[in-house]
Amino acid sequence: MHWRPAAGFVGDVIPFAHAGRVWLFYLLDERPEDATAGASGMPWALVSTTDFVHYTDHGVVLPAGDRDAVDFDCYTGSVVAEGSRLHLFYTGHNPRRGSADGSYQVVCHAVSDGDPTKWTKLPADTFGAPNGFVPQDWRDPFVYRTAPDQPWQMVLAARYADVPDRRAGVVARLTSTDLERWELAPPLWEPHRYITQECPDIFQWGDWWYLVYSEFSDAFQTRYRIARGSDGPWLAPSRDTVDGRAFYAAKTVEFEGRRFFVGWIPTKQGDAWQWAGDLAVLEAHQEPGGTLAFGLPAEVVAAYGEPENVKLSPLDGASSDPGRGATDQYAAWIGDVVPPHCLITLTVDVAPNTYSFGLLLHASDDGEQATVLRLEPHHNRLVLDHWPRGRTGPAQWQIHGDVPYAVDLERPCPLPPGRHTLQVLLDGPTAQAVVDDRVSLSFRSESSGRVGVFVTDGEVEVVEPQVARLRS
Repeated sequence: MHWRPAAGFVGDVIPFAHAGRVWLFYLLDERPEDATAGASGMPWALVSTTDFVHYTDHGVVLPAGDRDAVDFDCYTGSVVAEGSRLHLFYTGHNPRRGSADGSYQVVCHAVSDGDPTKWTKLPADTFGAPNGFVPQDWRDPFVYRTAPDQPWQMVLAARYADVPDRRAGVVARLTSTDLERWELAPPLWEPHRYITQECPDIFQWGDWWYLVYSEFSDAFQTRYRIARGSDGPWLAPSRDTVDGRAFYAAKTVEFEGRRFFVGWIPTKQGDAWQWAGDLAVLEAHQEPGGTLAFGLPAEVVAAYGEPENVKLSPLDGASSDPGRGATDQYAAWIGDVVPPHCLITLTVDVAPNTYSFGLLLHASDDGEQATVLRLEPHHNRLVLDHWPRGRTGPAQWQIHGDVPYAVDLERPCPLPPGRHTLQVLLDGPTAQAVVDDRVSLSFRSESSGRVGVFVTDGEVEVVEPQVARLRS
C-alpha cells in the first residue's frame, strides 16, 4: 500500500495524469553509505498506477547531472501537457556551485514527445532567481493555466532578500506564452509568516481555488488555502492541514474526476524523522465552505478482504460490554494479535461529555504497553501516544509525563456526540489512520501485538472492531 523502490526511498512526489494513468514522478533518495557518498546527485524516478494499489516501476527517467552540472541534484517540479508534447520543469541544485551563504537553485526544463519515461533536457532554458530574491531558495516550479486561452503561470517556493528569515517566504510567480521565456509577475501569496512554502500546487475545484504548500517554520506539515479566484485572497479554511508531521510535501492530481493528494511518510532513525520514506496517498473530498476532508481511496480499502470481528475481553474488571461502565474512570478491552498488514475498522457511538476513547495498537496482553490512537471529544482532536513513555533518567519523576502525546502528529478532528468511524491501515511499520473519512493521521510504529479499545470518563457503544487482511 505504501510503495517504495527496491533500492532507495521516495522523496517529493510529482503526480501527473496522462493517457489513462497516474504517473508518479518522485525524487529518488538512495542514501549511499559508502565512501563515495555525494559522488552522484538525485534523479527523478517514476512509477505509474490506475488505482494506487498496483504500481508499475519505470525506474529513473530524469538522470541527475554530472558533478559540475547545475542539475547535479534534480529536485521538485511539475509536468504539464501542451498538445502532444510534455514539459517537465524541475529544480536544479549543485552543492559545489554558489556562495558562502549556500548553493544556488535554478529552474530547469525538459521535454518529451508524449512518453513520460523519456525526456530531453533543455539547458538553454535554465534560469535562476531575479534581483530581490534569495538565489539559494528558488525551487519547486509548479506550472499551470487558469484557462486554456490564458498564459502559462509558474509559482515557486522563494524568499525575499533582506527580510527577516521567518517572514521572507513568498510564493513567487512568473508568466509565459511559450513555456520557454518567463517574465516575473506579482507574487501569488505573501503570508509574512514562513521561511518559505515548499512544493506549491494550485488547482480549481468547483467555485473554489486551492493553494497547497508545505511549510517548515511552525511545523513540518502540508497545508492549504482557499480562494474564490485564482489570484486570491487566500483564506485559511476551518482545518488547513492535510495530515501531521508524517505526511509531507504532498502534491495533488485530478484523475477520473477525483482529487488525490500524494506525499511521503518519512522513515525514522530512533526518534528523529528522516527525509524521504514511503509513498502515501489520500483522497480529498470537498465540504461546504471549501474545507477539504481526507480519506483512504476506495480502491485501497477494497484491496483488503472480508472483515472479521475482533472478540474483546475486559481488562481490570471493566464491563463485559465494551465501552460501557467507564463514566468516571479508564476502562479497556483487549483483542487478538493483528497481522502486520491489515485494515482495522472501529465504529462507535459516543455519549455526550465523553472525555476520550480510541484504539490500542501493538498492545501487550494486559494492554499496558501500546501505541495509542486517542480521540478526545473534549478537545476535538486525534492524537498518537505511546505507553510506556520515554524517560530522561532513572527516577519516577523523570518520565516524559509532561509530553502527553506526539505533539507533531496532533490533528484537529470534529468529534460531536454520535457515531464515528476510525480506520487504521497497518502496512508493517507504516500506518495511516482516518476518522470519519475526514481527518487523517499518518505515523510509524515498529512493534507488533494485540488490538484493543479504551474509553476514559465517559461511554461509547462499540460496534465490534473488525480486521481485514490484505488480499493475496
